[in-house]
Amino acid sequence: MIDGRFRDVVNSYTEPVGRGLVRLGASADVLTTSGLLFACVTGWAIGSGHHVWAIFFLTLTGAHDLFDGPVAKASNTASQRGSFFDSVIDRLSDGVLMAGVMFYLETHHHGLLVLLPFAIATSTFMISYERSKAESLGLHAKGGLMERAERMILLGISLVANVLFLPVLWLLLALTTMTALGRFYRVWRIAEGPKRATRESRSMGGSVRPRRR
Repeated sequence: MIDGRFRDVVNSYTEPVGRGLVRLGASADVLTTSGLLFACVTGWAIGSGHHVWAIFFLTLTGAHDLFDGPVAKASNTASQRGSFFDSVIDRLSDGVLMAGVMFYLETHHHGLLVLLPFAIATSTFMISYERSKAESLGLHAKGGLMERAERMILLGISLVANVLFLPVLWLLLALTTMTALGRFYRVWRIAEGPKRATRESRSMGGSVRPRRR
């Protein structure tokens, strides 16, 4: 939702920062990699119950993810390889964060609640895969309630207080599932079966997008 409706507003703030980071010697790949490291620390903080620290490190994780694209643009290093690397690291980061949630639930709760972050991760990966596959077929698949920025914001809200943790996680599951189903429905409606299938076979699975935010 933020990426679709407020992208121009976000870019007006992030692009100047990206140019400043380039002048300081930052590179997009370094920011992407350090973002994964902060995600690992965040996952540890969540799993060990240090949720105030988890909010702090989650904010740093999001900042790295927010600015690697503008840095790539400002330094003229945007590339297919950078886009591929960024997407892979984003999925790893998502998995690490949910692993931290899973460890915390396993330690502090009983029963099948440990499956809740697994379900969130599954719906999250479906959202990403649907966009990737649709765009490889030349179809528009952006948008929805719970893209990556919104998911990280909601996860941060869940860490504010113990009383919010489980209810917000259930809300996150509901909204990510709705987003995945809604994206599937939109792509299904606009897809042109035979023509798209031919295009897909010619492209051998589609092309990789340049890095962008």
